[in-house]
Amino acid sequence: MNDFIAYCGLNCETCEARLATIRNDEELRVKVAKLWSELNQAEITPEMIHCTGCRVAGEKTPFAESLCPIRMCAIGKDIETCGSCDEMDGCEKLQMIVKNNADALRNLRQTS
Repeated sequence: MNDFIAYCGLNCETCEARLATIRNDEELRVKVAKLWSELNQAEITPEMIHCTGCRVAGEKTPFAESLCPIRMCAIGKDIETCGSCDEMDGCEKLQMIVKNNADALRNLRQTS
């Protein structure tokens, strides 16, 4: 499985936070912070936009590092992704991602 498929099925390879990190692109960090602040109704600063990917070694955003309920659950269950979990189809935590992202759900189904 592609290590850049996050626990929730999102593709970290195409995530702008990861791209800003690996390119050291401050302008993209500012753009991502602004967008994520609006989407999450929380203050997210460009300094928080450092992430190499959810399931790979390296930097994580503060949310991914210790707050993401999906990542914390998968790590606790010691599973590769939510696609390996028997509770995937009824999981309320996962619904916040897959209800609006058919690609994430498809990625998870390919790993199950």
